[in-house]
Parts: sequence; C-alpha cells; structure tokens
Amino acid sequence: MRDRLFVPVLGLGQIIGFASSYYLLGVLADPIAQSTGAAASLLFAALSGAFLVSALLTPASGWAIERYGGRRVQAFAHIAFAGALFLMAAATTLPVLWLGIAALGLGMGTGLYGTAFAIVVEKRGPEARRGITAVSLIGALGGGLGWPISRAFVQAGDWRLACLFWALSHLLICLPLTLAVLPKASPVRSGPRERTPLKWDRRMIQMAGIFAGAWMVSTAMGAHLPRVLDALGMSASTAAWAAGLMAASAIAARLFDLLVMHRAHPLITVRLACLLHPLGAVCALSAPLAAPLLAIGQGAGNGLLSVASGVLPLHVFGPDRYAVRQALLLTPARYLQAAAPAAYAWALDGSVAGALLLSSALCLAMLVLTFGLHGKASPALSAPAA
Repeated sequence: MRDRLFVPVLGLGQIIGFASSYYLLGVLADPIAQSTGAAASLLFAALSGAFLVSALLTPASGWAIERYGGRRVQAFAHIAFAGALFLMAAATTLPVLWLGIAALGLGMGTGLYGTAFAIVVEKRGPEARRGITAVSLIGALGGGLGWPISRAFVQAGDWRLACLFWALSHLLICLPLTLAVLPKASPVRSGPRERTPLKWDRRMIQMAGIFAGAWMVSTAMGAHLPRVLDALGMSASTAAWAAGLMAASAIAARLFDLLVMHRAHPLITVRLACLLHPLGAVCALSAPLAAPLLAIGQGAGNGLLSVASGVLPLHVFGPDRYAVRQALLLTPARYLQAAAPAAYAWALDGSVAGALLLSSALCLAMLVLTFGLHGKASPALSAPAA
C-alpha cells in the first residue's frame, strides 16, 4: 500500500508546495497591496529574495538528503513552508510581511522538485525515470489548482485566509503523509556519508548550463508571456487565454513522456525540448495568428525539461550521490532565476522580436551543450529509441 501511495504523496506535496510559493503572489499580490498599501513591486522583490534564499539552501539540501534521507528533508520543507505562511498571515507591518514572503525560500530550497526527485531515486535507484516523470506531472497542477483555490479564499474573505489554508495544508496533510508513506532510509545508501566534495567535471558544467538556461527562459516567460502575446498583436483577453495554453502544454508534455518517451534516451527528450520554444517563437513572429504556438512550444519544452532535470543526471552519473550532484547542478539555475524577470523585461522594452530572439538563442545554446553528454546507464534508464 505504501508503495502505491509513494508517488502520489510526493506529487501532492509538489502541488501544495508550488501553489503556496511560486504561484502564490500571482493571485495575492494585488489584494495584499490594496490592504496594506504596499507596492506590488515590493512584494515581488520579496519573492525574488525567496528565490535567492532557495539558491543558497540548495547545495545544503543535497547534502542533507544524502546524510539523513529525503524523508526528513521533505518533512522539514513542509514545516518551513507552514511557518512562512503563518508569518505572512499574521503580519501587521510591511517588514514582517516581506520577511514572510522571503522565508518561503526555506521551503522552496528544500522541498520542491529537486528533493522529490532525489527521494524517487532513493527508492527506485536506476529505474526512477517513470517515477520522476509522474511526480513532475502531478506537481505541474500546482498552478492550475493553486490559483483558483487562492482566489476562492480571497473572494470568501481575505488574503490571509489563503495563507492560513496553505499553511494548514502543509501541516495537516503533507507532513503526516510524508512521515507515514515516504521511506525512512534509502535502499541505495549504506549509511551516513562523509561530506566529501564532488568535483565539477565537463559534463556537470554542461548540465548546469542547460538547466540554468531552461530555468531562465521558463521564469521569464512565466512572468511576461501575456505581455509578449499582447505585443504580438493579441487583445488582452485573448492573450490571457493563450497564455493558459502554456500550463496545459507543460502537463501534456509530461504525460507524453510518461506514456510514450519513457524508454527513449534522455538526451532525445532534452534536445526536443530545446527546440520547441524557438519553433514557437519563429511561428509567432512570422504570423500574428500563430502567436498561441509560442505558449504551446514554451509549455511543452518546459514540461519536458522539468523531467530531464531529474532524469539526465541519473542517466549520466547513475544513482550514486544523486542528491548532492543534482543540487549542485541546479544551484546556478536558482540564482539566475531570480534575475530572469527583470532582465527579460528590459529586453521587451527594446522590442518583442529582440526578446524572443534572446530567449530562443538561450535554448539553442542549451541544445549545443547537450553534445558530449554520455553515461553508463542501465537498460531501465535508456532503451534505444524506436
């Protein structure tokens, strides 16, 4: 029974984790600004602070997973999320509110995809690909479910109710399930390991570059896609509808990987993902009516890359020291993610074509970085592509 609940519990934790952090201010920023008199820009600056806290914690999270097991780190993340959300709900001054938002980074750095993927590898070793894809697929619902739930609480009373709801969800749902279902110890670990540093090699640098580019483009487009579509000639209402295709495409891409591409070489997945945003950008710039293809291409590419961020390190390096290595690979991406919205806003102020050429160039650079990556994977990780 616990084996059957293992992936759903991890996925549920990702839904609630993303809904109460990454996607929280998408609904709450305006109500918070109206009730406190704070500028929305200050609130998003606090969210950038949370991204930086997350980046600082990511390497330590990998070490903690290796030493103590993913279950304990995931449990800590739910407690950290709840504490930050309670602080936001109780805040009566702007500094305390800002601190609560920034404190979300404690949970983001220790309890989102990186930790969840490491727990799947702890449990399943080299055969973790489908579990990683399934957790990513379930977690992708964080925005689609989180936004309407948060909005419902705002409409029912106050933005503080939404914060309280998500805090209690972490404490009363996620934390007990984590402790009850997730394994206490890793089947691939023989015991606590010394904190010996991992040496960066060429393949790790290449992978870090791929993931950094992916997170920069994903964060930039997540913040600015409606504005990009508007600049391409779509009305505001149509642009908002088209932007919603990005989330749907990300879910569809993960489902496609789970059902169809799970036996393909992970590099095929990464290379396909790197091409989808540039193809969508070319279509959108060529014909205004094709602008929704940009959202579809970005969403599908991001969906595949989220899976690849868990699977590719496993394929190239194997399960040994997976948590520490993956945390190191994702650390540059977390730092650059904090700067991506502001940098892309500056590019958009120049021209929408220039901004799309910039993001497409990043994707093509990621494609180049895939060459030369190889590893001694087991057949379970990588069967020949059909």
